Amino acid sequence: MKQNKLGRSELLVSEIGFGCMSIGTEENKAIRLLHEALDLGINLLDTADLYDAGRNEELVGKAIKGRRSEVVLATKVGNRRVPGQEGWAWDASKGYILSAVKDSLRRLGTDYIDLYQLHGGTLDDPIEETIEAFEQLKREGVIRYYGISSIRPNVVREYVSRSNIASVMSQYSILDRRPEEEILPLLEANGIGLIARGPVASGMLAEEGEGKLAKGYLGYAETELRDFRKGIKQAADRPLTETALRYPLANPAVACVLAGASTSEQLRANAAAASHSPLSRAELDAIRSGVPANVYAQHR
Repeated sequence: MKQNKLGRSELLVSEIGFGCMSIGTEENKAIRLLHEALDLGINLLDTADLYDAGRNEELVGKAIKGRRSEVVLATKVGNRRVPGQEGWAWDASKGYILSAVKDSLRRLGTDYIDLYQLHGGTLDDPIEETIEAFEQLKREGVIRYYGISSIRPNVVREYVSRSNIASVMSQYSILDRRPEEEILPLLEANGIGLIARGPVASGMLAEEGEGKLAKGYLGYAETELRDFRKGIKQAADRPLTETALRYPLANPAVACVLAGASTSEQLRANAAAASHSPLSRAELDAIRSGVPANVYAQHR
């Protein structure tokens, strides 16, 4: 599978990454999926301390044991579970980040993380303190690079101007083209790589996603989504999932598209998208003319 440089970092990431939140909690099944992903050439495994209260990191750690050198390991921090309470609290403080990374390392069974990401962020955070924590961990060799997972342009702008982030993870798909307006040009100009999550738009752009359309998506009604699916299929003579996965990769700022999979069949379909040619200019133009840029809920 083709690998791309993640921004100006030294990390080479597969065009298709694995969003590990989808692997479930059954150990044998999860490990089989992760091993198959590595065998298919997928090297970016993305998890978070939040997923399944840390169980997801534990499963990823078990799967990569003995194969650590094959993996670009990414996890996230910032959502703090409060003992005895439901849910979690947001905490981007230096003290919490320096503490939380130790728990992630233990669960992952490794002594370093390739990409440590802030799992959200607001302008009310102690941003300088947050950056100091990541920079300290980088100096200590605990992490190789750091980034931010955010859909908020105002937050992304702050980290681009004030930190040494290697990447931004953001939702980006044919049905959610908000990053094209501001985030992608900003990242390209500053040598920062985008990791595109949600490429199949909660299954709306998956081959078997017809049954999910009734729920709607980002303000689009079921009838609109049906029309969009039909138009996308006509615009590109490829499987719909492949078109959806390849669309973000057409932007030069995008290093990797993060796709989830809960079955071997889904995983193989995701990987297959990377083996085919990029979308042509004609395909891209046809897709964009059929699906207008989404301006829903601009996060300013």
